[in-house]
Amino acid sequence: MTTDAGVPWLIVGLGNPGPEYAMNRHNVGFMVVDLLAERVGGRFKRAGKAQAQVVEGRIGPPGPGSRRVVLAKPMSFMNLSGGPVNALRDFYKVPVERIVAVHDELDIDYATLRLKLGGGDNGHNGLKSMTKAMGSDYHRVRCGIGRPPGRMPVADFVLRDFSSAERKELDWFVDRAADAVECLVLDGLERAQGTYNS
Repeated sequence: MTTDAGVPWLIVGLGNPGPEYAMNRHNVGFMVVDLLAERVGGRFKRAGKAQAQVVEGRIGPPGPGSRRVVLAKPMSFMNLSGGPVNALRDFYKVPVERIVAVHDELDIDYATLRLKLGGGDNGHNGLKSMTKAMGSDYHRVRCGIGRPPGRMPVADFVLRDFSSAERKELDWFVDRAADAVECLVLDGLERAQGTYNS
């Protein structure tokens, strides 16, 4: 683990740009980084030549215990996320183990979290694109959305808005995922897993 306090963490929310996708299950990563941006008091802006929006800030208590973060939303659509993330990694000189992808996960029950380092993409096109661009040794905060009902195709399910029943828990779920990201950055993966891998 890199310990240099000046090196930022790159927290990437995965999703699709545009208001028509804003409440889709596939966009829960965007929702989490939007909340983190609120917490650090920043507003997203275009990131130079990278096809992404970013907020720079610090999380944690004021002083030497805080950590510098770059919150990012690729604006390239999900299946091309790797290019913008790689450009941000190069621009901010972030080692891959300080990159966190926050994303939806079909194989985990709704509103359940799992954190891990590395691994496969499990058919997730955003992760597939990131891994192709820079290898798989980045952190993941996996936000469970459950499986599609009946025979609904996966693509239809992830590109639908959260149901009214799911929305009752959505704010709590997004808040908890943002807490998990902060814990990962401040206290390390093991502590975050112990606290949030429900």
